[in-house]
Amino acid sequence: MAGARYQEPCTASVAGVKIRVGVGTHGSSSSGQVLHSLASRLEDLGFDSIWLPDVLAAPVDDPLTALAFVAASVRRLKLGVTLVLPGRNPVRLARQLATVDRLSGGRLLVTTVVGLRRRRELAAMGVEAGEREQQMDELLPRLRQIWRHDEVTPLQDPFDLWVGGTSAGALRRAGLLSDGWLPSMCTPDEAADGRRHIEEHAEAAGRRIDPEHFGVSIGYLRNSERPDLLGRLAARRPGVDMAEVVPVGLDALRALMERYVDGGLSKFVVRPIEPPASWDDELEELAQAVLPLQG
Repeated sequence: MAGARYQEPCTASVAGVKIRVGVGTHGSSSSGQVLHSLASRLEDLGFDSIWLPDVLAAPVDDPLTALAFVAASVRRLKLGVTLVLPGRNPVRLARQLATVDRLSGGRLLVTTVVGLRRRRELAAMGVEAGEREQQMDELLPRLRQIWRHDEVTPLQDPFDLWVGGTSAGALRRAGLLSDGWLPSMCTPDEAADGRRHIEEHAEAAGRRIDPEHFGVSIGYLRNSERPDLLGRLAARRPGVDMAEVVPVGLDALRALMERYVDGGLSKFVVRPIEPPASWDDELEELAQAVLPLQG
């Protein structure tokens, strides 16, 4: 198979909005060489960003530490993290985010989430389940306040903080307190409705969310030979057609992304749900399937 080569992303868009595609990894503990190779390959192929998860109750690398390492390995690739916000010290976190952004030349992307409602995850956060929403509402403006008065500030100005989630509280928070929205496990219709609700909340508060700042994180499977895995995923969205949220195969992934674009979403994080046997092969085929959306 002929290797894809990096091309400067063009401004392919719907109604003037640029489409960008990043890749989410599993964040599992790996050597520096493996992480360097993965990031370099993503950059060479023309992907927009690499994303690492923040899972407190699983044996995965700390995402901010890993992204600081990646920053020195690549020059154009953006560095994304889905960050569990509740339970964090706001001053320490503000310094960490500012440091990674400055070291990377202003390439850090942050989406904040409430975290999983599981006993081990909540214990790791040190936060009761019912306290998470309130902490999100308090910490988002607190981070910005710290940056306004701290000598250690992000290079990006302003520094955008996106949120995930599809609950009524998450949509309200996205409209009132965030700079963008990156949900997961939602259908294209739900995503389009979510965007409308967020814009209504923002307008009521005298705010405006940049139309470029609506996206979705999509976990995909390469084949349907794991009914057990599909069953566990379906349990998270009872009554929802799994093809609407978890595409099987790269053609289905591309088709689903096009439907999200039609609903007004333009930023994507695509994630193989199962670790690929070869990241090189996976990224090569993924690039051929989805990067034409960028240009």
